[in-house]
Amino acid sequence: MSAAAVAVWLGSVVTILSRSHADRNVYPSAGVLFVHVLEREYFKGEFPPYPKSGDASNDPITFNTNLMGYPDRPGWLRYIQRTQHSDGVLYGSPTAEHVGKPTVIEITAYNRRTFETARHNLVINIMATEEFPLPYQAEFYIKNMNVEEMLASEVLGDFLGAVKNVWQPERLNAINITSALDRGGRVPLPINNLKEGVYVMVGADVPFSSCLREVESPHNQLRCSQEMEPAISCDKKFRTQFHIDWCKISLVDINKVVPVYITRPDPGTGILPEFGEYNPPSESLKSRNYFSDFLVTLAVPSAVALVLFFIIGYTMCCRREGVEKRNMQTPDIQLVHHSSIQKSTKELRSMSKNREISWPLSTLPVFNPVSGEVVPPIHPDNYETTSMPLMQTQANLQNQITIPQQRPSGDNYVMSTFRRLEVNGIPEERKVAEALNL
Repeated sequence: MSAAAVAVWLGSVVTILSRSHADRNVYPSAGVLFVHVLEREYFKGEFPPYPKSGDASNDPITFNTNLMGYPDRPGWLRYIQRTQHSDGVLYGSPTAEHVGKPTVIEITAYNRRTFETARHNLVINIMATEEFPLPYQAEFYIKNMNVEEMLASEVLGDFLGAVKNVWQPERLNAINITSALDRGGRVPLPINNLKEGVYVMVGADVPFSSCLREVESPHNQLRCSQEMEPAISCDKKFRTQFHIDWCKISLVDINKVVPVYITRPDPGTGILPEFGEYNPPSESLKSRNYFSDFLVTLAVPSAVALVLFFIIGYTMCCRREGVEKRNMQTPDIQLVHHSSIQKSTKELRSMSKNREISWPLSTLPVFNPVSGEVVPPIHPDNYETTSMPLMQTQANLQNQITIPQQRPSGDNYVMSTFRRLEVNGIPEERKVAEALNL
């Protein structure tokens, strides 16, 4: 490598190192929104050249920001970067207590393709303003914006212009911008181009206009309680670009706000008072006998449990009444009555097992007027209902008895056929006897 090429290479290295460690100073005002964009193009030149082929203009770059000497940023400063191919944004609203205290923010850029890093410092010098704080402050909730979209200078300028047309103040400043997610909002579904929403606080030096006061009317408060949009006359001045939720607008007059003073204790010097030298315990400690502690811990609960066991056993086993004691305390007439009921019940049950009675009338043979035959009933104890024919033939009539019947006009007899039935194995011929006795 020639000397000129080495000099150019060393110069580029020195340039990269000097740019990566250079401090950049900004001078925001207290009580006014501070926005600083971390441009990807600015950091691309700080990465060393990548030896392999690739589109260096579209490298994924992410940023990490923290207060120098601390792992995180100050409480008033926020950071957002939506994707690795978009710029990062630092934003926030410094307060009067930060005036005169330089805040050094370390910014580290990571190239996700080459795995190279670049770092530089951002020095924030907060300046005091005479008009801080503005006495009249209004906070708007814009539903169709994300915080990084609202932080763009042209979008924020359009919003402040619309507010100025409605409010007509002499001085108007953006005080703070907060994402709805930081206020407990839900992440929107990735459909229909839904946005997270953003809260924008602005301040002015004149009282609120009549248009902004319309949301405080009882009619609009009622509509807000019913989750309906209130009727605001100046909404059309915002509707073309900003969809404002007028039910969430907040109007604050800091002149009427009662200040709350919190007394803080004196921090002191940070040095503990003198307590003398520390004397550790001696090595020759006396041994201690833990047998008595063991007895107290184990024996006392065991004795109590044993006493309870005897009490419960005596109550359940020795204090039982029993059947004999119950009979002794029961009158004799009641015992006799109870005994007679039991004997009658047992006798009825034994008789029901051996009873020899006829079947009910519903189970007796039925005369068929068509065929002149007596069709036996279908009883589940003696017949199978699935194989029983609807009209029985002569072949089906087994165990039949032919009984003569007397004609009413003479002494001649006719023969009638009855089927022989059995109940518990005993032939049922009661109907036959009745027919012969006619």
